[in-house]
Amino acid sequence: MPTIGVIICSQRTPRAGLHIGTSIWNDLQATDAVRTNAVTLALVDLQKWNLPMYDEPDIPSQIHSSGQYLHPHTQRWSEEIASHSAFVFVTPQYNWGYPASVKNAIDYLYHEWKGKPAMIVSYGGHGGGKAAEQLKQVLHGVRMRPVERTVGLTFPNKETLKIAAEGRELDLSFWERERREVVEVFGEMIQLLEGL
Repeated sequence: MPTIGVIICSQRTPRAGLHIGTSIWNDLQATDAVRTNAVTLALVDLQKWNLPMYDEPDIPSQIHSSGQYLHPHTQRWSEEIASHSAFVFVTPQYNWGYPASVKNAIDYLYHEWKGKPAMIVSYGGHGGGKAAEQLKQVLHGVRMRPVERTVGLTFPNKETLKIAAEGRELDLSFWERERREVVEVFGEMIQLLEGL
């Protein structure tokens, strides 16, 4: 049974990313694909991985197995990503871009990402669309197959954004429509996965 990694891209402390990513994970748990055991979901929290800035001596595209990496942290990361068949990237937008933590995590590997479907859910004061578009380019660069449509979660006001930035839990009901869209785009990604 294929496993889909839901990657929480924010490593900030405090952060809204874990709460938002977990809410998305819960929404996806209710989809037909998950309920019928066609796929399973796994949370991949970049904060827990805490990868150092890329420090491998070799070029990832030249490495074909986890044992070829020099560092144990890279070997473990390689095994984690290789164990998933597709990915949901849940990313904030920082200064019109996505966090360095996700770029670094992607740059460590190549073949572990190659050919796998992906979708992007971004969030921020304006929904994170710029971060999503940039991230999509990078996913194409490692030969992933990102779903064309991305989902942007816009904080409804500055007070909500402040609460999120402080890492306090939010009632995410204001994103009801967007959360339905996440489920729709997930369905599109499942179709890509089934086409492999």
